[in-house]
Amino acid sequence: MRRRFRIWALFILVLLAAPRHGLAGPAFTHFDVIADVDYGDSVWQTMDVYLPPDSGGAGTAGPPVILMVHGGAWTTGDKRTESVVANKAAHWLGRGYVFVSVNTRLVPEADPIEQAGDVARALAAAQSMAGVWGGGPDRFVLMGHSSGGHLVSLLAADPALAAAHGASPWLGTISLDAGAYDVVEIMGRGHADVFDRAFGADPAFWKAVSPIHRLAAKPAPMLLVCSSLGGRSCGQAAAFAAAVERSGGTADVMPVKLRHMAIDSDLGLPGAYTDGVDGFLHALGLP
Repeated sequence: MRRRFRIWALFILVLLAAPRHGLAGPAFTHFDVIADVDYGDSVWQTMDVYLPPDSGGAGTAGPPVILMVHGGAWTTGDKRTESVVANKAAHWLGRGYVFVSVNTRLVPEADPIEQAGDVARALAAAQSMAGVWGGGPDRFVLMGHSSGGHLVSLLAADPALAAAHGASPWLGTISLDAGAYDVVEIMGRGHADVFDRAFGADPAFWKAVSPIHRLAAKPAPMLLVCSSLGGRSCGQAAAFAAAVERSGGTADVMPVKLRHMAIDSDLGLPGAYTDGVDGFLHALGLP
């Protein structure tokens, strides 16, 4: 209760303060941002909330919210990295969205399932604040890149994980080149050392942390972006999408001709890639 009061107090104080400057570079000096809103006790359990200049583009329902989870192989990364925020926020703030960039605890402090729990806590906290922005908790979309894409996909596959931390259902999930939908398959073949650091040696844990094996019910619509320039990302995305469709849900695979890091940094720039993601958001009924 005390933490919820502190979060609300922070929002009220910041909203009444003088204009703020953005945190992702000089291009953000005209955007409002509420920095380091805590959703837990760890110094890593914080989020930055970027606010649109006005809510005129959001319609009468209020601004939609994209909640973004950075990548970094479950062991590193930060919510304020330019590639995570800059082009995405510039694009969607201009369309009346709120853009929330989240940090979580990392390996070894927290394993990937615990990190997914952190994302769920951040979502619940942001949903509780949606009224401050004039919107509602049902106007949220989860987005994540790389390991962050894995975390949001894990929550999408088993929404009970999110509900256990107080999060309400969200409209859809966008996974940006996650490539780890089936950890069991990854660990059973040649793989990078980072997977050993993140997932250990227990096959039961590999299954528990695999979105394809955690698929418990029909998820909200999903968009699975993957790099068409080699690797196994699109193959894993296609297998997961087929499993989602067997569950009665929808998951669109969107191959793009970009490298892994460019899939993160280039989203929001004009072009077919951003248009495709916007098309998914429009299908959810968002601007």
